[in-house]
Amino acid sequence: MSATVATAGLEWARVWRRGSAPLPRETEHLVAAGATATRETLAVLREGYRASPTRENVLFNLLAAFALTFGFARGATFVIRTGRGSSMFRDVRVGNRHIHHFVPGFAMAFVAGGVSIATRREDLDRWLAIPFGAGVALVLDEAALLLELDDVYWSEEGVLSLQLSFATIGLLSALALAVRLLRRGEPYVLPEEP
Repeated sequence: MSATVATAGLEWARVWRRGSAPLPRETEHLVAAGATATRETLAVLREGYRASPTRENVLFNLLAAFALTFGFARGATFVIRTGRGSSMFRDVRVGNRHIHHFVPGFAMAFVAGGVSIATRREDLDRWLAIPFGAGVALVLDEAALLLELDDVYWSEEGVLSLQLSFATIGLLSALALAVRLLRRGEPYVLPEEP
């Protein structure tokens, strides 16, 4: 998370320095200049996303959905555990049975993956990666519970879920970088397609 914030901050500063907003030492309207730099940074992000190949966007959406959902699930369960949750943050029960968040996670991942396989449309895959990544995050966040067949979420055994989730974030990040690197190298080695 801190790496993402640092990357966003560095890009914002880079765009501010190179963009149309006056530098802080050159203006009396610092907030307006910062807003201009923010708009231009978001425009750079949008154009970068549009210009990227579909596979890179799929990996980005998958990684972003996974990381955000994992963070949200951990935060929501913490709020529920402390008893400070509102009606929105509470345990879901069907009868006397507590429904853990891996259940909707399985459903989301299966449906998104199934639709992707059944339709074979690359333009749809970038959007299906979002519910797929979110669903996998919900499942892996409770992986220790599934392996132990006991509610070990906040125990020492539950650390396995954190380890698997952080390892997945690292793996997806490395995969996204590797795909980008390989795509950039192909034109120098492979002949152009007819």
